[in-house]
Amino acid sequence: MTTESKAAKPALPASPPLTERQEARRRRILHTSAKLASRGGFDAVQMREVAESSGVALGTLYRYFPSKVHLLVATMQDQLQHMHETLRKRPPSEQDPGARVAQTLMRAFRALQREPHLADAMVRALTFADRSVSPEVDTVSRLTTAIILDAMAPPAAHRSQEPARPAAPPTPEQLSAVRVIEHTWHSALITWLSGRASIAQVKIDIETACRLIDLTTPERGGQDGR
Repeated sequence: MTTESKAAKPALPASPPLTERQEARRRRILHTSAKLASRGGFDAVQMREVAESSGVALGTLYRYFPSKVHLLVATMQDQLQHMHETLRKRPPSEQDPGARVAQTLMRAFRALQREPHLADAMVRALTFADRSVSPEVDTVSRLTTAIILDAMAPPAAHRSQEPARPAAPPTPEQLSAVRVIEHTWHSALITWLSGRASIAQVKIDIETACRLIDLTTPERGGQDGR
């Protein structure tokens, strides 16, 4: 494609928001996908069976999710959203930001550990995802980042009568550390699913990576430099 033809190509219109009925249908599809994956992993999620179990036409399913990979990455997005809500209800209590992130990620890891077939299906879908699935993969990454950033925030202090100060935005160094932690968490999940790492090894790797948070925290850096 030439530069001229690229410039002439009109921008794709934004997708309209789903109606209440469409959102309910989408949720049924994602629930069915997770249920099938929990039973038999990646291979158990067949688009025709997902459509039949969800009560939608096969063509309708493909309009929502163009492929099984799209569907399973969206399933991971849905699972992470539920996980994020659960983690927010019971935030970590550790003193250091890095320890809070490690505690949070291990809780998330143990939730996935309870559904190993589902975890394997979602991770395989992420691995197989090509550029057509980039928006869904980016959403999964943003959700993981949000979980880590929430864990980094200090626990609410009820002992002081003073109003809580808003959390400072993460520094570029902290965001870089978050990306390294995301890569480590994802890699640890893959090695555990393949039987090449124990839960104890996963915990050590995640805790080691999460120490980067403390090293990039400005206040801590100032204390270390005294």
